[in-house]
Amino acid sequence: MANDDGSDQSGMEFELLAASLRADASDAVAFLEALATKLSGALPQRTQVERGGGLFSHSHPVKRIAVRLGEWEYALAAEMGGALSASRTHAVRGITLKSEPLGLDQWINELSADLAELANSSLQDQTALKRLLS
Repeated sequence: MANDDGSDQSGMEFELLAASLRADASDAVAFLEALATKLSGALPQRTQVERGGGLFSHSHPVKRIAVRLGEWEYALAAEMGGALSASRTHAVRGITLKSEPLGLDQWINELSADLAELANSSLQDQTALKRLLS
């Protein structure tokens, strides 16, 4: 999508989204919580958040976030010791064709790029992207 001056707005949206997603990455627990809030608020129909903690537990931290974008699912999970595990899975009609681990920065970049591309395809998704950035 180009602005009136001919610049590429989707590239700018991608950069803003990636920066927004990275903002809280220094603390894994806070990062997962903030990301779960942002993604489920902006894309509730595409985002699944799994929480830990037992029935009587006072806290229910985010254990895993999965975002489905077409044939791709981006997953981010908390591992033992506080590390984050990021992956991307390609599935067609429920059959997994490819699953690959990604570094956190690459995961953020790939997810952001796919979200920006999705926003260019429909007004509803563009509105969701704007909610995610705000």
